[in-house]
Amino acid sequence: MWELHSVKKLQGDSTQLFIGLHLVHEVTSPQAFAALEEKNLNVLYPELTYATVDHIVPTINQKRPFLDPLAEEMLMTLEKNCIRHKIKLFNINSGNQGIVHVIAPETGLTQPGMTVVCGDSHTSTHGAFGAIAFGIGTSQVRDVLASQSLAINKLKVRRIWVEGALAQGVFAKDLILHVIRELGVKSGVGYAYEFAGPAIAKLSMEERMTICNMAIEAGARCGYINPDETTYTYLKGREYSPKGDDWEKAISWWRTLASNKDAVFDDEVIFDASQISPTITWGITPGQGIGIDESIPKKECLHPNDQQIADEAYCYMNLKPGQPIKGLPIDVCFIGSCTNGRLSDLQAAAKIAKNKKVAKGIKAFVVPGSERVANAAKKEGLDDVFKNAGFEWREPGCSMCLAMNPDRLEGNQISASSSNRNFKGRQGSAQGRTLLMSPAMVAAAAITGHVTDVRKMI
Repeated sequence: MWELHSVKKLQGDSTQLFIGLHLVHEVTSPQAFAALEEKNLNVLYPELTYATVDHIVPTINQKRPFLDPLAEEMLMTLEKNCIRHKIKLFNINSGNQGIVHVIAPETGLTQPGMTVVCGDSHTSTHGAFGAIAFGIGTSQVRDVLASQSLAINKLKVRRIWVEGALAQGVFAKDLILHVIRELGVKSGVGYAYEFAGPAIAKLSMEERMTICNMAIEAGARCGYINPDETTYTYLKGREYSPKGDDWEKAISWWRTLASNKDAVFDDEVIFDASQISPTITWGITPGQGIGIDESIPKKECLHPNDQQIADEAYCYMNLKPGQPIKGLPIDVCFIGSCTNGRLSDLQAAAKIAKNKKVAKGIKAFVVPGSERVANAAKKEGLDDVFKNAGFEWREPGCSMCLAMNPDRLEGNQISASSSNRNFKGRQGSAQGRTLLMSPAMVAAAAITGHVTDVRKMI
């Protein structure tokens, strides 16, 4: 696929790579569009770029103008740029607005064999479809708008082979947190991670997206899964998917893209899915994770390279080595994000929340990843399940995943979050603390008021 998209070889072993799908949002695109204007350039292929608004949108009241004048200005700027350059914008109340890595797959824009880029690190999500997908910086957004190509070095490929199957109460989020824990947050630098094996083949497309979404948290530039019948079933009939004879032609080609059985990889690591338990991060990187029945690791038990940041994590998180993670009190519970804001994520959490009540003093809320997800959830009555349990039901957006909007932690609140990063201050407070876990685990924490083994609630 890399060779199919290679325009030419450049100096320094880099490649001019053609980009088949370019996604933009309101945060990383303004400077890129401004740079085009400075050079008096137009977008070369506007039909290959699609825009949405997600990072800065409020989730309680999306009435325009936004209460935050800066957020309103950013959306207005995106609207103007899309009109000027004739780019399709999935705006609020369009029916297709939502988090960029949710709307592109669900509309059929993301397809096997593509190169996909976006000014957002979690663009690796789209690799779940058998696409080469990665995040880019604002200057590269400019380059793609102007030339529909990038100068980039070819990546090595590490295959993550996963045997067996996930047990009940263990989800794709647990699997990827376990992989990151074992390999580390820097091990993937210079690599694309190809996920394969019996356990991966059993996953739904939405679960595969969760896996690839967080490949970047292991340092990998891309996450990738070979396209198969699960992929084709998901894409069939979607708005931007091929139709009629083109559909059959597309499938015939997509089937040729999967790695050969005798393919040679730069590296390979093997995991057993059956040995993975519900996994939670305890520290300040996605690699600082443990199983629900484990305790906060002692410094001397960690690799020497991980000991310094462990000291930092103990202090920031106010946790002690040897302390059990199970039973840790929670203040806020957030279900959403480009990692876990899809319909199946809400369904899994709703099963735990049904006919139960959020614990006293807990703030719990659900943010669908898109308008389509929200509408589908409402048709199933999931919004009522959550509201009856005491969760807040919000409008689509990135929300507290990164808190570039009103959804933020306060003080040193501790959050059970289905999002993707637990960095210091990530969820809006300089002292706020984040525990990453699956949506079902977040729902369990909301009901009990503390970190809970969701397997006991199924």
